[in-house]
Amino acid sequence: MDVRNLRSFRPLRGPLRAVRTAPRRTRLAAAALAAALVAGAGTWTAVADDPAPVKREDRFLPMAAPGGDADGGGEEAGPRPARIDTSFYTSGPAGERRPAVLLAHGFGGSKKDLHQQAEELARDGYAVLTWSARGFGKSTGRIGLNDRENEVADVRRLVDWLADRPEVRLDAEGDPRVGIAGASYGGAVSLLTAGNDPRIDAVAAQNTYWDLSEALFPDGVFKKLWAGIFFTTGSTPFPTDMGPGAEEAPEGGAGQGGAGGEGGAGGTGQGGTGQDGAGQDGAGQDGAGQDGAQGGTGAGGAGADAPGGTADGTAAEGGLACGRFEKALCEMYERVATAGKPDAEAEKLLKERSPAAVGDRITAPTLVLGGQTDSLFPLSHADAMARQIKANGAPVSVDWLAGGHDGGDQETERVRQRMNSWFDRHLKGDEEAATGPAFRVTRTGGFDSADARVRLNGASTGRYPGLEGTDNRSVRLQGREQTVRNPAGGTPAAVSSVPGLAGAAAQLTSFGAGLALDFPGQAAAFDSAPLDSAVQVTGRPTAKVRVSSDAEDAVFFAKVYDVGPNGSQLLPSQLVAPIRVEGTDAEGGRTTEIRLPVIDHKFEAGHRMRLVLSATDMGYASPVEPADHRVALADDTLSVPTTPALAAGEGTLPTWVWALPLTGVALAAALLLLGRRRTATPAPDPARSAVPLEITGLGKRYAGSTDRYAVRDLSFRVERGQVLGLLGPNGAGKTTTLRMLMGLITPDAGEIRVFGHAIRPGAPVLSRVGAFVEGPGFLPHLSGRANLELYWQATGRPAEEAHLDEALEIAGLGDALERAVRTYSQGMRQRLAIAQAMLGLPDLLILDEPTNGLDPPQIREMRNVMVRYAEGGRTVIVSSHLLAEVEQTCTHLVVMDRGRLVTAGPVAEITGSGDTLLVGVSGDQVSAALADQVTALDGVGSAVPTEDGLLVRLDGMTSAQLLAELVRLGIPVDRVGPHRRLEDAFLTLIGGAP
Repeated sequence: MDVRNLRSFRPLRGPLRAVRTAPRRTRLAAAALAAALVAGAGTWTAVADDPAPVKREDRFLPMAAPGGDADGGGEEAGPRPARIDTSFYTSGPAGERRPAVLLAHGFGGSKKDLHQQAEELARDGYAVLTWSARGFGKSTGRIGLNDRENEVADVRRLVDWLADRPEVRLDAEGDPRVGIAGASYGGAVSLLTAGNDPRIDAVAAQNTYWDLSEALFPDGVFKKLWAGIFFTTGSTPFPTDMGPGAEEAPEGGAGQGGAGGEGGAGGTGQGGTGQDGAGQDGAGQDGAGQDGAQGGTGAGGAGADAPGGTADGTAAEGGLACGRFEKALCEMYERVATAGKPDAEAEKLLKERSPAAVGDRITAPTLVLGGQTDSLFPLSHADAMARQIKANGAPVSVDWLAGGHDGGDQETERVRQRMNSWFDRHLKGDEEAATGPAFRVTRTGGFDSADARVRLNGASTGRYPGLEGTDNRSVRLQGREQTVRNPAGGTPAAVSSVPGLAGAAAQLTSFGAGLALDFPGQAAAFDSAPLDSAVQVTGRPTAKVRVSSDAEDAVFFAKVYDVGPNGSQLLPSQLVAPIRVEGTDAEGGRTTEIRLPVIDHKFEAGHRMRLVLSATDMGYASPVEPADHRVALADDTLSVPTTPALAAGEGTLPTWVWALPLTGVALAAALLLLGRRRTATPAPDPARSAVPLEITGLGKRYAGSTDRYAVRDLSFRVERGQVLGLLGPNGAGKTTTLRMLMGLITPDAGEIRVFGHAIRPGAPVLSRVGAFVEGPGFLPHLSGRANLELYWQATGRPAEEAHLDEALEIAGLGDALERAVRTYSQGMRQRLAIAQAMLGLPDLLILDEPTNGLDPPQIREMRNVMVRYAEGGRTVIVSSHLLAEVEQTCTHLVVMDRGRLVTAGPVAEITGSGDTLLVGVSGDQVSAALADQVTALDGVGSAVPTEDGLLVRLDGMTSAQLLAELVRLGIPVDRVGPHRRLEDAFLTLIGGAP
């Protein structure tokens, strides 16, 4: 579903506040009306503060081979034994039976990754079982990529175990009410289990594959980068950077060594003591050998579950390379990686271990969640599983998420909420559980400048439109026949998606961010005319091309770019579709239909669509032999699917669900505003019209407190031309003071006057104040100048009042102003933020931590910017923790601690008022013995020789008395002066140790 469960809905905390409160009777009436309206909407409910306790049982479950016992046979003997590490979660009355949920982890993970989700489901009334699959976490066994005879059989035995638990609800003897959920590798085993075990009652599969052979070998092209990551992760001994940590290594040791599983010596395993230390089943739990003598063979010895061992205690051939994988999988990968393309045996092996192999037997209600930024398991897999399971007669809902294996926002909380509702409906039988629409897609809803994050919205329909959409638009393409060169060795290769790196950019394609590169001569491009209206593409575009070549086959990587009016291009979701065209050396070539990547992307009016066919891509294996391909349009149209109903928004809840609460809040707020006493804004004071800032008796209490203050009795004054440093430790009240100064919050006492005008929210005098607080957000695809112009337009003030050129000259961005902000360094972004605050050349400029994240040269530039701005007769207030910079930049200081003023004045006076003097000495450095004589004087705390002379801390003696004593001791004094840095003064003022 598209919003969070109403059970977790919480009203906003804190009442509406005003400087003068309304009469008690009026406020009570307003509150009562608000409560009645909100309660009538039925959406605000009480939430317990303390979560219910959850009980967890951890245990190892032996997985005996069918028809045998836990000893089983060797790798070639079929199903093998393993010991699976599990956790069982329950909450609530012990004697109560409840539905169960199995949670499966992703590749490289373990049951530990699912702990939080399992606890949440347990508190929601489920019995939850998590486990580490074979080869992961503390479970033994080899990775078989969800082999039905091993990993899937393990899950079926977990279902058997649940059927025997008194906490689990049964549909029949041996048949528990159970659902299963997982992402990626765990999503696949969820689907495979549902296809092999009719006892599964509901499924939620996220970002997973339907046909693993098609995922790693799309259209017969080897996805080498992802496949390499996939197999390398499982081919390394414990622990791995991409897998569980050392604390989850099998008992007996992490990695290849160890002193023994739970017993004695064990066997050899992977060139050492085995992945499980001495062999989990080797020396045995009692030290003497569970299934054989100490150090013996049988199911022990090397350990049947150690990466390099076999059931008879000998080292498996190629064990070192196989790591935790089955030998057959290692051999398959080595063949494909060496050849650069799959063979029939490899495709058959992976297809047999894919949900597609049992897809026609999945009849459980299934929630299908696919990732838009996913080049490993793209949305075409989610579509295939949704179509097949729906054809089986099972309820299906499809959700296209923002993130995926390439990165981006994974929408974790929303996904969990929707999964929980899915299980509530199909396991608990709760007919009122809102399972969400038949189809939902997450879209970028803008850029939030407050936290520099992309906002996400959802659009939905009551029917899944598939990859063809409900409507279709033909976009005419133009372009002559072009020659595409496949380079020798397939390099250099074009760049589209880089696993783990391009996902964040893929999510920002709506703003022009992205990572895509095609090399000249290696790609053919066909453009449309500028679009006369925006086109929201949802699905898989198609096109027809004719290819002729001097090679028997041609491999292309097809993609559609969004080309802006200025010629900039971006690749939606960073996706490409590999295409293999056979028989291209035939006379006249071959005509083929190209099925492009599945996307949800809006092409704005005035933009163009660009179809590109590249001969190479970094993520895939290209033919190593050089070849020339001639590519032309066989049909001059690009067919793009659309679903106009999605434009209406999410539409998952009736209007009254959200309208009534909002109406109630609005009416209550209106009553409170109308009922409160009106407060007169103090008149401007002409006598203080030239004073940039004057604060008198300012106070602000913490919310809900009558005697705890964030700011109390604060008073100070700032004059023109000053650069004022606002200093104080964390919690001193600096940020609260700045917020009151900018009219963002209202003081409880005192007043703030800017140029003689009292500050209130929205006060006209605030137009003379510029502020940079906690970092602004910029649109990354726009230039620096365009960002500033857009910001000024939002103020509604005339363009000539912006003084853009003057602000930019002070900021010193130069030619970088015309570049896209996404190319800026951190220092350039900070200077652009200062320029934004300077727009309109405000007489009072407020900067909160302006040097955050800058390196020393950039800090120096920022210092110069502030000094130059104040030199024109304006005033700058800086809040910073970099005391050395404040000392060099600021002319005056205000030091606060615990909400109160400690001191205020010129920097020189504050740093020079200490009790430490530096005595300059002519000639050689003062000896330690002479320094001891000075220390012994009454009224001297200490005297320490330094390279610059003698550093003396006074303790009752005056500087004049010290000078007389130094002359008496015969010390050649040539100068005496105060010696204290701002840091020393600051620590002394706030009570710290200098």
